[in-house]
Amino acid sequence: MQTASFTGFIRIVFYILAFYYIFKFLAKLFLPLIVKKVVQKAGENFQQQQQRSQSTSWGNTQSKDEVIYDTKNDKNPRETKKVGEYVDYEEID
Repeated sequence: MQTASFTGFIRIVFYILAFYYIFKFLAKLFLPLIVKKVVQKAGENFQQQQQRSQSTSWGNTQSKDEVIYDTKNDKNPRETKKVGEYVDYEEID
């Protein structure tokens, strides 16, 4: 049966600390580059999706020769239906 020695314990603690600080240093060095690359790739994907959706929607409207009216800025808002009537209640003591 083997017994643990004090020098072996110190060596293991040293390796753990060395690994921790090396990993921390490398993370500070490479993590910003990795994050920048991921954000750039996500931006490219978003831009491609926008271009595809705009080209397909624009192509559909051109092929049908339709005129599309933008009603978002309409001055007269739609009337809402009145459901029921208002009843004024009085509190009874």
